[in-house]
Amino acid sequence: MVLFQLDIARILQVYVAQGIVGAFFLYLAYKILKRDTKRLNLMLSLGYMAAAIGIFINFIYAPLTDETIVMILYYLTIIVMFAFVPFFLVFVLILLQSEKLMTPKKQWLIVIIYILAESGCIFIPGGVTINASTGWKPVWSWAMFIYFVSVLVILGMVPSFYYSSKIYQQFDDEQLKRKWKFFILGMCGIYIFAIGTLLSNTLNIQAFRTIWSLFAMILVISSPLLIYYGVGRQIEK
Repeated sequence: MVLFQLDIARILQVYVAQGIVGAFFLYLAYKILKRDTKRLNLMLSLGYMAAAIGIFINFIYAPLTDETIVMILYYLTIIVMFAFVPFFLVFVLILLQSEKLMTPKKQWLIVIIYILAESGCIFIPGGVTINASTGWKPVWSWAMFIYFVSVLVILGMVPSFYYSSKIYQQFDDEQLKRKWKFFILGMCGIYIFAIGTLLSNTLNIQAFRTIWSLFAMILVISSPLLIYYGVGRQIEK
């Protein structure tokens, strides 16, 4: 297994910046589970944990130059990281329908269907390129981008916002409405971050990558905080 000599910028980006984000996600998951491990809390926490685990897998392949190993670990990274989508959707559905109607069988079926659909990207020929010619940074094909974003939007974003709006309409209390707006705003930020990052990988324009990475850092910190402030602090009590 060959190791790539990481420069200081890559070390700071992967192990410091992304490490802080991963630790932050785990901290929020811990805060939510600390008081109660009911399914509502568990689903939201698993969303944070999936994103964190995906980040930490990135730690493993970042210094490697074996293309096969790097590719396997990269696909594992994006599949695990983007598993936050079905967990957040199930969280919304439990709030809307109650834990009695949204049974464990139903919730895990949603998670499994999404992950299987997401994993279909593995079979797209030339979907991702990571090698010395790309500086060991992932470069996506447009077919990969369209497929992955379609799964993200159709099976995650659209139903999440649809059911979130239905929950909002059920609230009479203005404070609850305000809190739920924070949650929806946080969800918007996470999806903007996700799609923007995938677009950056597809365009593969260094200037865009640099500008987006700065903007993405703001989104990836503020959006989970908005979600936590909107609902996490309430369900942990």
